Amino acid sequence: MHALTFTPAVPSAFRARPLRRERSVVPRAQRSFVVRADGEEIDPDEVMLDMEERMEKSIDSIRINFNTVRTGRANAAILDRVEVEYYGAMTPLKSIANATTPDAQTILIQPFDKGAINDIERALMMSDLGLTPSNDGNAIRLNIPSLTADRRKELAKLVSKLGEDGKVAIRNVRRDALKSIGKLEGVGEDEIKSFEDQIEKLTGEYVKQVDGLIKTKEEELSKV
Repeated sequence: MHALTFTPAVPSAFRARPLRRERSVVPRAQRSFVVRADGEEIDPDEVMLDMEERMEKSIDSIRINFNTVRTGRANAAILDRVEVEYYGAMTPLKSIANATTPDAQTILIQPFDKGAINDIERALMMSDLGLTPSNDGNAIRLNIPSLTADRRKELAKLVSKLGEDGKVAIRNVRRDALKSIGKLEGVGEDEIKSFEDQIEKLTGEYVKQVDGLIKTKEEELSKV
């Protein structure tokens, strides 16, 4: 059995990060704290900042997930979503084995504990990598074949799904921010509307970033 996690090194195609935005909410010094009905203090500045930080984390997660989608070239990062049942616990493969790429078409997996090699092989076979591991008792080799047209389509669908999942995460952050702003007291309708407009604008910008990442990965998959 195995599960999926998201964590690898990010390829150069996905390292570009947008410049940090200037915060456009009203500076705290120009207003007092506002209070929610149950007495908890809410600072709109902090709501906006928290929203942006959470959306940045969503973008980072999407980049990492896309990095695990294999192309026709060996890349050990595709193993980062694989977990192995090791001593009864699901464990990230990268924490119990070293993975390298001795050539452009091969990934070499060397377990730190040779006793785990069969468990690693089983996890790889049950994963969505679509690769057949070769186990010689000491190490496992994965041959990375050129992608067929059908496999490219399958991976493009996976990229689209991962991207949509990322958009859902971003929209959930928007929902939470709107909910917090909607509970503010002692603030005029115009200022509330201004906060809501900022939230919608920021959400749209991050959704566009996701679309750009999807397009870049799909172009990568389309290359022979």
